[in-house]
Amino acid sequence: MEMFTYQGYQGSVETSIEDDVLHGKILFINDLVTYETTTIKKLRQEFELAVDDYLKTCKQRNIEPNKPMTGQFNVRVGELLHKQATIYSLESNTSLNNVVVEALNMFLKKSQRTSVRHS
Repeated sequence: MEMFTYQGYQGSVETSIEDDVLHGKILFINDLVTYETTTIKKLRQEFELAVDDYLKTCKQRNIEPNKPMTGQFNVRVGELLHKQATIYSLESNTSLNNVVVEALNMFLKKSQRTSVRHS
């Protein structure tokens, strides 16, 4: 998936062949903020305007805008994997959180190498 990035927010890039338009939404927030137009250049501009408008509207309403990512998420891994990871963290004298972060980093680096080879 291709995305735009602006002021810490990411936006999707999607097509509607039926309507002959490009459209998207601000990703990773609970609020629904969308934009659309007919060219990629204009879609990027509409995305940036949507982010600016979203932040302005939140400020006017005196509410905190959703942050795209908090750095926290819940993962359900099953009892056995949970136990194995906890034992590993104890044996490695590190936290369970660090084990998960290291595992994600290793997976994503491997995944990026694999996707580069297939491009």
